[in-house]
Amino acid sequence: MKSDTIAAIATAPGRGGVGIIRISGSNLLPFAFALSGKTPKARYATLADFRDADGSVIDSGILLYFPNPHSFTGEDVLELQGHGGPVVLQMLLGRCLDLGARLAQPGEFSQRAFLNGKLDLAQAEAVADLIDAATASAARSAIRSLQGEFSRAIHGLTDELINLRMLVEATLDFPEEDIDFLKAADAFGRLERLQLKLAEIFDRATQGKLLQAGLHVVLAGQPNVGKSSLLNRLAGDDLAIVTPIAGTTRDALRSTIQIEGIPLHIIDTAGLRETEDEVEQIGIERSWKEIERSDVVLLLVDARTGISDADREILSRLPSRLQRITIYNKIDLAGRQPERHDEHDAHGDAIAVSLSAKANLGIDLLRGELLRIAGWHQAEDVFIARERHLRALSNAQEHIAAARSVVEGHLPALELFAEELRLAQHSLGEITGEFTADDLLGVIFSRFCIGK
Repeated sequence: MKSDTIAAIATAPGRGGVGIIRISGSNLLPFAFALSGKTPKARYATLADFRDADGSVIDSGILLYFPNPHSFTGEDVLELQGHGGPVVLQMLLGRCLDLGARLAQPGEFSQRAFLNGKLDLAQAEAVADLIDAATASAARSAIRSLQGEFSRAIHGLTDELINLRMLVEATLDFPEEDIDFLKAADAFGRLERLQLKLAEIFDRATQGKLLQAGLHVVLAGQPNVGKSSLLNRLAGDDLAIVTPIAGTTRDALRSTIQIEGIPLHIIDTAGLRETEDEVEQIGIERSWKEIERSDVVLLLVDARTGISDADREILSRLPSRLQRITIYNKIDLAGRQPERHDEHDAHGDAIAVSLSAKANLGIDLLRGELLRIAGWHQAEDVFIARERHLRALSNAQEHIAAARSVVEGHLPALELFAEELRLAQHSLGEITGEFTADDLLGVIFSRFCIGK
């Protein structure tokens, strides 16, 4: 792909020991000479002074040159490794722009790598997922996707679909063979095995989506039922102020923890009650907004009193789509044991967990229920995935199921059978980028870091 020269600071903002500027384009050796007075050797570290237009030294550091196509983007790439001060990096970037480069857009280096065939779309997305990984499990899964494990699984499915489509197309070309030819070639057995493999990959991708996005959990309830104590217990730190005074928490407190590698974004909200305190009213309003955006609500009640009329009022306002766990806290004061049980009431079915945040009783029961709601189970070789990957896999499953229904219904409609297989292949191709609209590419890469 012929393109102009782009440049960006590739290291994080702020001060550091080393700062890196990345440049990508075509025929960058003259660019390197104008900047440093040296012609770097390919893939060798060259010590150089980076100079301004008047010859004054901006910085001293390492100059690296990667000629096309053996580079990250598939174009000529220069990396300038200097000192990590924000002022000197901006001066050096300004010099690159003076030499004809333009400032790179977010994700433009990865986008060029994709367009030049160095990465497929799933691998390019894994670059951003590796950077954004919130847990070690998510990072390991992102590495697997970046190294192509997810893509190889998708290509394996695609190859089997292509072979199956060849059989069907051959049958369409020679209609006298019809269904008997497909049966002799075990086409229907292949279709069934393909469906099983697709379900397995969908399961692995679903677990990867959990590692990437996590679960948003809101602690809700009346004042002084132990929400802040539970947040501190789950986080393993004193993040929230805990006092016997009702209304201590005035605003939402956020903490991200991990259970079995799954990031849980836990939000402790202000106690939900009627109040004349203007500041507390603002906190309560924000609490309801957090509840609207959450995946799971933990409704805390006092184990000594059970669910009160005020708690029922809270229940009546909870969105029906939300998963709910009722937490009976302070069992150490109520003389009860930790337990988990199903709960059925006028507001729907829910899980109830009896625990004591202060005494650390029953916390493991709660962790287990959160993992169950998330849909997590231990799976081997999970690869990182996104919502669009799951949608594409789900669409492919639907088309494969439709193809099976055609042949199992003994309908002489092989054209429909072939079309469903083609649509399934198209859905899988969206994952790796074989069939991807330009506007989708713009959305995907715009969410990357600048310089990546």
